[in-house]
Amino acid sequence: MTDFDRLRVCVLIPTYNNATTLAGVIRDVAAYTQHIIVVNDGSTDETATILQSFPFVQVISYPDNVGKGWALRQGLAFATERGYDSAITIDSDGQHFANDLPVFMEALATKPHTILIGARNMDQPSVPGKSSFGHKFSNFWFWVETGLHSPDCQSGYRLYPLQALKKRRFLTRKFEFETEVLVTSYWKGIAIEWVPVSVYYAPPETRVSHFRPFTDFTRITILNTVYVIWSFLYIKPRDFFRLIFVKKKARPSSTPNYSIPQSLTE
Repeated sequence: MTDFDRLRVCVLIPTYNNATTLAGVIRDVAAYTQHIIVVNDGSTDETATILQSFPFVQVISYPDNVGKGWALRQGLAFATERGYDSAITIDSDGQHFANDLPVFMEALATKPHTILIGARNMDQPSVPGKSSFGHKFSNFWFWVETGLHSPDCQSGYRLYPLQALKKRRFLTRKFEFETEVLVTSYWKGIAIEWVPVSVYYAPPETRVSHFRPFTDFTRITILNTVYVIWSFLYIKPRDFFRLIFVKKKARPSSTPNYSIPQSLTE
């Protein structure tokens, strides 16, 4: 029995028109576990044919492309229904390395109810300019909203504790879901930690990205604006008063104790 079996962990792969890399990602993951769920988010390439060649893979498929956030939401709900306790999400474009899966499993052993994020090295020369900007942009606003200094809050390589997220309700369907799930989960008291992972960015001429800089940055900016306002109007005041209450509750009583020890009355 592997750790994936014992800890009831699956690997979730959302995909949209990544037929050139999907098979390789599945094969690499299968070297560690066959508890694999692929969400085919309305692909129009050879994705469906490729998935047929991996009969052990659990597949969720729908005809129209909705967005990465929706694919992740469907996959997480499916994994919960199938009895998994955790799901590790990995992108299908070959950016992440399956040999980092043991890093998540090792951290999970001591942090079972924590969202674990694979922190990438974003200082490599191969990192696209828009990705580097988005990385810094997102980390800054994540700090404003949560107070956490994140080395990487946009990495799609993550481990989600499914029971902690089981009753959560999410609103977004595109790339901004990965912001929504982190910020709102932290506000709900779910811990977030980071583990180091490697990252690969293919050369520009072969790179496939469905991130639309103007549209998706606009969506993420609107979401962050809402979260910043809500954070300062409600979350931070709430946490401040909770802290005051906890300190008062923990403060020792100032009333003197005049009781006589039993040993002196015998």
